[in-house]
Amino acid sequence: MEETDSAKNNEVVGSTSSSSATAVSDNNNPRLAGLALMLDDGTRKSHSIAQNTQFVSGFFKGLADRESYRALITSLYFVYETMEDAMDNSTEDGVKKLDYPTLRRLESLQQDMDFFYGEKWQDDIQPSPAAKTYVARIKEIAETKPYLMIAHQYTRYLGDLFGGQMMGGMASRSLSLENGDGTAFYTFDEIPSTKDFITEWYTSLNELELTQQQKEDIVDEANLVFELNIDVLQELTGSPLKAILTLALNSLKEKRLWPFLS
Repeated sequence: MEETDSAKNNEVVGSTSSSSATAVSDNNNPRLAGLALMLDDGTRKSHSIAQNTQFVSGFFKGLADRESYRALITSLYFVYETMEDAMDNSTEDGVKKLDYPTLRRLESLQQDMDFFYGEKWQDDIQPSPAAKTYVARIKEIAETKPYLMIAHQYTRYLGDLFGGQMMGGMASRSLSLENGDGTAFYTFDEIPSTKDFITEWYTSLNELELTQQQKEDIVDEANLVFELNIDVLQELTGSPLKAILTLALNSLKEKRLWPFLS
């Protein structure tokens, strides 16, 4: 009887310890509190199935052929050029605190533009209609409500980091790009652990001194940024079906599951 009671007590202690460890882990997760939680929760709930479908189909349009992918990279170049210029000139403490040099994408985009356009491409490119709208919004809030730039940092940079490896790999396979050519935008060599970096970034986000109204405004702006990105993707002319089929066939080749494919 004593052994049975002891075993039961050990089970309770073990269960309690496990629960305590989980609680400690949860308490140390910045994504479960503050503005981080508001952004994750607020943007997730507002994205309808239709919106998510538009985003995914738009991305696959960009993988259909090199012309479409180049158009995507070009639009992103104008967006990041404007965004990072606004960050350079911002006096907003929150924007500066979240401006990690390792996240910046303009230099990487310039490398990709060099690859796709060759020299002196700056004189030959123009922003697309959707890119113009996106750029105009960044300029507007940089002047009127600079704290809303936090929504753009959150939506673009974290999205790039979360999906970068996967998207860069898909672009390489779909468009037969080798040695990282044309995919520098999706490469974050200076961030060895995405998980650790994201945790640090969210912690910094939650430490910002913002009013409740400002936090709600940032969530609203993040949802607008999502829409702006959908518009950029949807104006691409590539065929998403072609991209998906190309990726599937190339995956089969790589895995040697279809040996007669040359």
